[in-house]
Amino acid sequence: MTTDAAGAAGPWLVVGLGNPGPGYAMNRHNVGFMVADLLAERIGGRFKRAGKAQAQVVEGRIGPPGAGSRRVVLAKPMSYMNLSGGPVNALRDFYKVPVERVVAVHDELDIDYGTLRLKLGGGDNGHNGLKSLTGAFGRDYHRVRFGIGRPPGRMPVADFVLKDFSAAERKELDYFVDRAADAVECLVIEGLERAQGTYNS
Repeated sequence: MTTDAAGAAGPWLVVGLGNPGPGYAMNRHNVGFMVADLLAERIGGRFKRAGKAQAQVVEGRIGPPGAGSRRVVLAKPMSYMNLSGGPVNALRDFYKVPVERVVAVHDELDIDYGTLRLKLGGGDNGHNGLKSLTGAFGRDYHRVRFGIGRPPGRMPVADFVLKDFSAAERKELDYFVDRAADAVECLVIEGLERAQGTYNS
């Protein structure tokens, strides 16, 4: 990890939320990891362990070459979802990233599958990953909310989010993950208002 992240040239910290390990890889709760993986692929980077922080990171730039590009640190906490705040706050301190330049990408139950909503601040809506982040450094960070819809029938929420996307959902999953990655890039490069106007479908 580099340490020249102070001031105006400092990076954005884009955090994909999820649970570590192959058993969780295709869970609905891990869509944040999926978006982070795609963003890493786009910048030609590979996730590596972040020193003492319990996370994996990729450093790079997104956007057009030159003045229009932005430095980013992509991160995947390697704690479980409900403990994400500690590793993310350690990265935020290390890279000297203000809270308003943190972007959390996460699953959202109260939005239809594949729908995106971007916002700054707000509550956690029962999401354990957001609850942990907010407890660690406050609520004034950006969120890219990826809709997964509500569980069918009487299925408990905890069971639903820890199940893999259904076969029907997987037919469109790559498209929706790609769109969410586009939304993150737009947010970082062009700002929240522009990103909301384009992607808050």
